[in-house]
Amino acid sequence: MTLAPVTGRGTALALLSSLTFGMSGVLAKSVMATGAAPAQVTSARIALAAAVLVVGVGLFRPRALRFGRGDWGLLIGFGLFGVVGAPLTFFVAASRIPVGIAMLLQFTAPVLVALWVRFVRGTRLPAAVWWGTAVAVVGLAVVAEVWSWSPRLDPVGVLVSLCSAVCLMAYYLLGERAGGAHDSYGVLAGGMVVGAVVLTVVSPPWLLPLDVPTSLGPTWLVLVALALVATVVAYLTGVLSLRHLPPSAASVIGLLEVVVAAVLAWWLLDERLTVVQVVGAVVLLAGAAVVQVASARKPPEVVVAG
Repeated sequence: MTLAPVTGRGTALALLSSLTFGMSGVLAKSVMATGAAPAQVTSARIALAAAVLVVGVGLFRPRALRFGRGDWGLLIGFGLFGVVGAPLTFFVAASRIPVGIAMLLQFTAPVLVALWVRFVRGTRLPAAVWWGTAVAVVGLAVVAEVWSWSPRLDPVGVLVSLCSAVCLMAYYLLGERAGGAHDSYGVLAGGMVVGAVVLTVVSPPWLLPLDVPTSLGPTWLVLVALALVATVVAYLTGVLSLRHLPPSAASVIGLLEVVVAAVLAWWLLDERLTVVQVVGAVVLLAGAAVVQVASARKPPEVVVAG
């Protein structure tokens, strides 16, 4: 009798996580439109989010911030790929191509995770994973309009989006290992700190110009929303949703981020997709969803490389 409300709570949290994550591209692009570099926006976002998370976790779960020597390798990888690499490459891509398409290409990551699990870990996957991968690749080709001699999409933006997918894949895999060995909130806060330190060295957040207003409001206010709503709230609700939902269900709900990003970009930035690209997006998301659900099922025989 308790399953329905728990599932409902988890679904609500996963939906809130998707909604808030989906806002990040539009918020960041509005700041970048004022002349700010993607690295500057990412640095300001992560620095503020790291400060809030460390204070919050330190107050409510102080033990989560205690790390042993064996934890730091994972934390650094988590911070470099998930906290720095994935959002930075996504913001670079979003500065060159529509936000919805940049996020759509980033969400080919589940396919990359499946390929990693099969060929690096040596785990045999269900046939549905490969059917879903094939469908996702077809959708990707349609979105990118590869048949055209002069594609509408900037090739560099597409390439950087796919690099973002690689970083997101690493984020999933490292997060799985780190979360299994340590408190998820501590891993998240620690990864944010690693990312903030790296980005501060590369692009100090205080150098970001705040005197030029964005199309969505004052720059400082948009950055606060980007850091608190589209980062802190998004990550925390995502972590909490996994207490009530299996990862396969939560990850499929996470695909709604693409829809949220595309709708907000159309509404606030007047970025429109062609009918063909919308069809390709649906096909790609369907393939990615099949890959995620099928990957979560245990096949009859599992072969692990020695």
